[in-house]
Amino acid sequence: MSDHPEAPVEPFEAHEPPYYAVVFTTVRTQDQSGYGETSARMEELVKDVPGYLGMDHAQTPGGLGITVAYFRDADALTQWRTDAEHRAAQQRGRDRWYESYTLHVAKVERSHGFRRAEAPGSVTAG
Repeated sequence: MSDHPEAPVEPFEAHEPPYYAVVFTTVRTQDQSGYGETSARMEELVKDVPGYLGMDHAQTPGGLGITVAYFRDADALTQWRTDAEHRAAQQRGRDRWYESYTLHVAKVERSHGFRRAEAPGSVTAG
């Protein structure tokens, strides 16, 4: 959704399956006026959907953007997909901000993660 220059570099944590992943891949237009504000609003709004789990973002230097949003169940997906404010933002995206996009919805059947353990004696900034 947004570019997140200040976001921590940390992937969405693995969850107990099943759950859903919505993969939104975009190429944006040159005109991005209003995009950042709308994107930030959508990120706040989706957090109110019961069953929303989180999201990941990536943007390539060449302009390909990928957002993956995670939802506990199909009801949560439906609530987000049919939200009136979200639907209006989708239309603005088609009218102004996206050259092209794809949307894939997948049911996650397996999920695991890895985190490197801190080295003994290392100091963590806090």
